[in-house]
Amino acid sequence: MAQARPYYADKGLSAAFYDAVTGADPRLAGDIDIYAGLGATVGSVLELGAGTGRVAFALAALGFSVTGIEIAPAMLAQAETKRAALDPAVAGRVTLRRRDMTALDLKRAFDLVICPYFTLAHVPAGAAWRNTFATAARHLAPGGLAAFHLPLAEVMRLPGPANADLPVMDHVLPGGGRLRLFVRERSFREAVGRLDQLIEYRELDAKGAVRRSTLERLTYYIANPTPLAATAGLVMDRAPVELGGVGEIWVFRKD
Repeated sequence: MAQARPYYADKGLSAAFYDAVTGADPRLAGDIDIYAGLGATVGSVLELGAGTGRVAFALAALGFSVTGIEIAPAMLAQAETKRAALDPAVAGRVTLRRRDMTALDLKRAFDLVICPYFTLAHVPAGAAWRNTFATAARHLAPGGLAAFHLPLAEVMRLPGPANADLPVMDHVLPGGGRLRLFVRERSFREAVGRLDQLIEYRELDAKGAVRRSTLERLTYYIANPTPLAATAGLVMDRAPVELGGVGEIWVFRKD
């Protein structure tokens, strides 16, 4: 088997087809409405892990001013390309920066901090989580809210597909091609709350021939976020909000 590259790395198909995958995933439906409902009317939002701008641009279209932080150059490049095609009024409400959410200080406060679509789960649930919660607290005024979308541990514990040669996603692409995803390996280490998956991305042309394929490693971590958030002075604001049967949005408040 070919050597796996990290998820969202340069030249990886997970980055190239991020919008296609998220757009086809019904389990994300409603997340933008949840984030918008947490913020002050047309307030300011700091997004940790902005990706290709899916959430940032949607919130900007609703009138929010959004600063999006993203560490992966391949994702940030796509976000910038998408912003260039937006209505100038919407594009002007979005600022994108390449930064590390675990070590960030923008020297300003926001009305709301969000960390969507399992972004926090991409880093180990220890110092990196504590540092990210500290980032959120540092950028919130007293009483401000921070929302983190985390995967459900019971879903992470599930075994991989019975037949690794059957795609877990088969999506029609513009122009008649297809994108197929295969879970080649999947394992969960209970002691450290770590899920490892080897996922093959395979892009097919209109005739079914393979144009490109990559093998990529997707790792998620899970832990109880409450005590780690507390180290930054963040307390739970409400019960976690279930989303799509695979995750929850945890909302914390800075007292």
